[in-house]
Amino acid sequence: MDQRVYDVVVVGAGFSGLYMTHLLKQRGMSVLGIERGHGVGGTWFWNRYPGCRCDVESMEYSYQFSDELEQTWEWPERYSAQPDILAYAEHVAERFNLLPLFEFNTQVDAAVYDSNHARWRITTDKNGTIKAKYLIMATGCLSTANTPDFEGRDSFAGTSYHTGQWPHDGVDFTGQRVGVVGTGSSGIQSIPLIAEQASELYVFQRTPNYSVPAQNRPEDPEHTARIKAGYKDYRAQLKQLNAALGGDHPRHSDSVLDATPEQRERRFEEHWQIGGFAFLAAFGDLGTNLKANHYAAEFVRNKIRNTVRDRQTAALLCPDTPIGCKRLVADTNYYETYNLDHVHLVDVSQNPIERITPDGVVADGKEYTLDAIVYATGFDAMTGTLLAIDIRGKDGATLRELWEAGPRTYLGLMMAGFPNLFTMTGPGSPSVLANMITGAEQHAEYIAELIEHAERTGVTQIEAELDAQNDWVETVNLRSQATLYPTCNSWYLGANVPGKPRVFMPYIGFPEYSAQLQEIRENDYRG
Repeated sequence: MDQRVYDVVVVGAGFSGLYMTHLLKQRGMSVLGIERGHGVGGTWFWNRYPGCRCDVESMEYSYQFSDELEQTWEWPERYSAQPDILAYAEHVAERFNLLPLFEFNTQVDAAVYDSNHARWRITTDKNGTIKAKYLIMATGCLSTANTPDFEGRDSFAGTSYHTGQWPHDGVDFTGQRVGVVGTGSSGIQSIPLIAEQASELYVFQRTPNYSVPAQNRPEDPEHTARIKAGYKDYRAQLKQLNAALGGDHPRHSDSVLDATPEQRERRFEEHWQIGGFAFLAAFGDLGTNLKANHYAAEFVRNKIRNTVRDRQTAALLCPDTPIGCKRLVADTNYYETYNLDHVHLVDVSQNPIERITPDGVVADGKEYTLDAIVYATGFDAMTGTLLAIDIRGKDGATLRELWEAGPRTYLGLMMAGFPNLFTMTGPGSPSVLANMITGAEQHAEYIAELIEHAERTGVTQIEAELDAQNDWVETVNLRSQATLYPTCNSWYLGANVPGKPRVFMPYIGFPEYSAQLQEIRENDYRG
């Protein structure tokens, strides 16, 4: 058919898109899901690099809308690996019969709003036009790979990979000379495993990142049983926390500045041994007070110096920025990897990579001969996928124009001038600063209820009010300025993508955000 009409089109089959289509299906609406991959899972479908693993604990990083699903699914590890999370997403899609709602291997190219008929016209790389009253973008925050445009990049005679677009049948680096560009989360996770295979491994580092041990281990059956026995209360507890730092671990509100040196070191060591993001909960002012943050940062730098035997390499691996202003990384044996004789750290902070040649990488006038290059260079986060689609609202206004100086939304959910268009876990929402699955469920339920309210009351068009949107953008900015987040050039601000506006994109304050959504509901969807 050259034209199809639905109540709702949902773009993306990750955790947001799956639950969104499930809720709409339950409400009896005609819904079409569109996914550019050939399967579900979103970020866990595309990111299959060695060591790819979630940094939120498994018992928390899961759906809570189905008691039966919660009780029957078993997680094998404290922090789940990509294959296990993908298997979970596939199980959910099959269990709730969501696969028939999706068209896979389909890329959305454009979406144009027809004000006269209150419909979105969606075009894809397949033939025909799709029309829908509502368009929901569940396209994810980390779904558009950022590959640096190095001179000569395409001339490389070996094989090149991006961690966010990894071959589904895996890669064997045995006996190869490998270069890894980037030391963010995907680089830090993959480097120890690539080092196990490569004959020589060169890590090209522009900016060092703080990483703490994940302390990963098999999931304890007693721990699992205890949580499942009171999952509802456990979830309620998590919803009151301001970040996904681990619901089972102590959080302290006191100041590091009030602790003695011995108390300070003991507390940091306790949280270091807990592992993961829990380290940032050792004291209450690590994210807001630069002097307090210094003590935590220096503790981690000392761990690096005591782990990496070569003093020059250790110094290069020590960040000089506040800890936590970039996303903290949880690793397994990352720093220990640099003690291997065949692993070499190449500092490109002062003398960047000059070019890629058929034989390898040239940096600071030296050519590194390689068989494979791995670009662990992250994503055009939060806005990249949305802006890659030609989205046009009322009177031909484009999303690219609206977001030219940075994203502008109301609640991270809607934009003025774009009726009946929703963004799930979009910029201006807690998203990447909270538990993404919890945020996805929250947004899906809010959107479904708002659509249901509109249909029941005869409303044909919903959009954010401009004043409400402006106030919300100001609130997001003020929240970030009260923290140390803006002190770093991170992907939270788009700093990893040349030419991208430097604007802090997520909203800081997950528990308050939930209360705000509820208050807005109760006031006839104010704004």
